[in-house]
Amino acid sequence: MSKKGTWKQALITFLSPLVLILILRWAILEPFVIPSESMVPNLLVHDHIVVKKFSFGLNIPFTDIPLVRWGQPSPGDIIVFKYPSNPSIYFVKRLVGVPGDKIEVNNGRITRNGEVLNYQPLPDVEYGYSESFKDNDTHAVIIHSDAVAGDARVFEVPEDQFFMMGDNRDNSSDSRVWGFVPEKNLVGKAWMIWLSCEETLADARFICDPLKMRWNRIFNFL
Repeated sequence: MSKKGTWKQALITFLSPLVLILILRWAILEPFVIPSESMVPNLLVHDHIVVKKFSFGLNIPFTDIPLVRWGQPSPGDIIVFKYPSNPSIYFVKRLVGVPGDKIEVNNGRITRNGEVLNYQPLPDVEYGYSESFKDNDTHAVIIHSDAVAGDARVFEVPEDQFFMMGDNRDNSSDSRVWGFVPEKNLVGKAWMIWLSCEETLADARFICDPLKMRWNRIFNFL
């Protein structure tokens, strides 16, 4: 048997899985871990989620330059994006306003283009309310009832920018604080919780403690 052929086959065998993983993460799916309570009650700390990176299109590999676009995010979508002030950090929030929208926020409640979103108390969620941007697509938000309502803040979303907010309205650093998210910073739409736990291992903070699993959250679609 030719050694040259053997080395070529070995190299292909070694590199093929790496190339497949790179393509998968670049174009199709990528996992992320929820680090904070800003999206409670819909996403909890140590929820492991999968993001569909092909939701809106593809970028040139390893860049933020669009290669092809076939869709736009919609208000109500949960989006993973690069933090505008430091693109090496990834955030996950709910999309509230798209380019051209006028968003008013008062005590965590949203008015979009003059239409006040409907809020109804949720009896099974502490400080929880239902909120909906789309028909038949209602989600829960946390708005503390004892929070002091102030004057509405108005944000006009510019071209190629997006307005993001956390579902835990009184415990989220979002577009109300640091401004809009450029379209180039969008990573993709959150799709599914594939793993979830109350705690991680003491010696490996990125690995779930198998004794502290949240089994009822695994494979929940977002």
